[in-house]
Amino acid sequence: MRAEDFPTTALGGARHVPGGGYSAYYPSPLPRGIAYSNELVRQLDEATGALHRLGGVGRLLPNPNLLIAPYVRLEAVLSSRIEGTQSDVADLLRYEVGDEESLGELRDDVREVRNYITALDHGISRLRGGFPLSLRLLRETHERLMTGVRGGHATPGEFRRSQNWIGGSSPSDAAFVPPPASAMTDALDDLERFLHDRSLPLLIHLAMAHYQFEVVHPFLDGNGRLGRLLIPLVLIERGVLPQPLLYLSVFFERHRNQYYDLLMATSRTGDLAPWIRFFLRGVSEQAADAEERTVRLVELQSAVRAELLAERAPVSAVRAAELLFSKPYISASSLAKDLDVTFPTAQSAIDLLARRGDLVETTGRKRNRFYFSQRIFDAVYGMNPEASDEQASLFDADPIG
Repeated sequence: MRAEDFPTTALGGARHVPGGGYSAYYPSPLPRGIAYSNELVRQLDEATGALHRLGGVGRLLPNPNLLIAPYVRLEAVLSSRIEGTQSDVADLLRYEVGDEESLGELRDDVREVRNYITALDHGISRLRGGFPLSLRLLRETHERLMTGVRGGHATPGEFRRSQNWIGGSSPSDAAFVPPPASAMTDALDDLERFLHDRSLPLLIHLAMAHYQFEVVHPFLDGNGRLGRLLIPLVLIERGVLPQPLLYLSVFFERHRNQYYDLLMATSRTGDLAPWIRFFLRGVSEQAADAEERTVRLVELQSAVRAELLAERAPVSAVRAAELLFSKPYISASSLAKDLDVTFPTAQSAIDLLARRGDLVETTGRKRNRFYFSQRIFDAVYGMNPEASDEQASLFDADPIG
């Protein structure tokens, strides 16, 4: 990293690290105000409206505990994919139901994705219990994100005490070097104060907080995922969304190069506007997608329930069908546990749904069988018919094959 590539601006600048033989970026405290162009005001208004519409729809969910899981899985899979994992939603569903045998070399990737969900659940639970959004909460969340997976050796839950870097083989030839550990404390303290500041519109505040977290890079590993995980935590802490409905990592993955380039360019130029406009565009697009997806799920769930009730299906089958919207890949054992019924009752419900065509057995075995609902998977995780091939590829999966 060359210091001349990152001249000093209002956001910070690169300078030589005493005794280190390399340069690092020293961030300044985040500004509590920015200049607003007409275009920025227009985008902010559009993104804020889309986010509030999504929040309104989310508050009308008839059973949020069942219907929220797809949104969390989408965010977890795509945030992890940005960091290089190869697993998709179908792999995660297999893992959750206990079908690890089919994952092969993807097992480690899926564990990383599952840790993302565990970390997000922990953060939300703590916030709802009254715990403040703080550096301590970020450390707790990081511990759950990184324990037991690749990078788990890198002190999960602890801020780094040594230098890290992005790109290259050492700080001297890296693309970007965050502040040394000795200078990191002041930056983190300011970030914590910024998280509680209310001077800026929420979405601009959130874009800036995400940028600054990535600049500080306070952990040895997992910074990208935790920085993106910070987004739903802030939205829930502020009461804008009742659940983590906004899967913004879908947008970041789709525009991965631009995402990284804009974060880097912001540090080079000190100009936050291009990054903020990109962030607001992502919020607008993904909030609209989540709103449409939520309406689609509620309508289909209501239709399936009405069909089963008209057929005088047992309550266990109706409950099983509702569960498929959260878990479209199941086994009799997993269903029995989720519904708190006996194995025969669970198997009977599965058999009924299979006769209706709602489930297909995927293994061909007589025992330890797994079942998949293509119809519900497509409704829950599929893209709009008008989606581009590039967008649709983000959800490619073949759970049966």
